[in-house]
Amino acid sequence: MKAAQKVALVTGAAHGIGRATARQLLDEGWLVGVLDLAAADLERAFGKLTRRVCLIAGDIGEEATARRAVTATIERFGQLDGVVSNAGIMIRKPVRQLTLAEWRRVLDVNLTAAFLLAKAAERPLRQTGGAFVSIASTRAAMSEPDTEAYSASKGGLVALTHALAISLAPVRVNCISPGWIATRDYNKLRRKDHAQHPAGRVGRPEDIAELAAWLLDGERSGFVTGANFTVDGGMTRKMIYVE
Repeated sequence: MKAAQKVALVTGAAHGIGRATARQLLDEGWLVGVLDLAAADLERAFGKLTRRVCLIAGDIGEEATARRAVTATIERFGQLDGVVSNAGIMIRKPVRQLTLAEWRRVLDVNLTAAFLLAKAAERPLRQTGGAFVSIASTRAAMSEPDTEAYSASKGGLVALTHALAISLAPVRVNCISPGWIATRDYNKLRRKDHAQHPAGRVGRPEDIAELAAWLLDGERSGFVTGANFTVDGGMTRKMIYVE
């Protein structure tokens, strides 16, 4: 029997986009499993909400953690209606200095973790007619120097999204590609930081959280799957040449 409230699992939930997404879902009445590396960070972010939140500490780059996160969320709340695979890291180094271990670590956390979560969550999401959302990046399509591992992982997420959308159908699978999202010290940004964006400002975590929540809600986005949503204030549509 399905629970009266919908249930989601959000990774990388202690900070930034993950935290904003979990809070957005809570505000919309969801029950939420939140996963991050450090239990103390989760406690600081959600410790006062433990009746509606399941705190799960662990390394999402490991297969056992993905399975445990899905299991813990279902054991606590009875079902799983949505997953937001948000956890991500960047190691920014010149190619000649980037080690194979560092390359693999970025891909494990940013890309392989989404595959592991989809694998672990497939059956419960099929049971509820649920949805899966990954957080990619505009760096899947454009780059600054020394971001090879991060860009490759985010490009992989965009491709993984449409593959999973077909393989897991009718479970809906989408991804979001944020641009510059300031997760801290927003008030310290410069006027020119905002002005360069066609939208007139740098993004906030809440900009991504709103869309992630919409994509999980089958009543509002039930005909949307296999899509990548660019949320960057218009930057990837802006021609930039030295004049």
